[in-house]
Amino acid sequence: MTRDRFDKLVADVLDSLPSEFHSRIRNLAVLVEDRLKRPHPHGPRRNVFSRRLVLGTFEGIPSTQRSVFDLSTDPDRIVLYQKNIEAICSSEAEIRYEVRQTVLHEVGHYFGMNEDQLKDV
Repeated sequence: MTRDRFDKLVADVLDSLPSEFHSRIRNLAVLVEDRLKRPHPHGPRRNVFSRRLVLGTFEGIPSTQRSVFDLSTDPDRIVLYQKNIEAICSSEAEIRYEVRQTVLHEVGHYFGMNEDQLKDV
């Protein structure tokens, strides 16, 4: 899949978020890279996630942990890894599904949800 098409899928998912979520998202960049180029921000994982490719990451401070005194001007980041998502999918429909799941998962982290909470979503 071309990068432009993949970017459009990501944008479509973000546009489909309910307005109550849109209104609470501040200073968040959503990016697409081919693959994770650096160690995962949470270090090596020893649980079930270590057997899977990293499809996306949230880098920043969850909105539930922010203070009114935070003066950071750098945006929080959600990064999706296109080649990793494509590697586990065999059709464009599967890619669309994984992009949606990954974006929603990482937005959940932005809103302060942990892995256990996200399993139930």
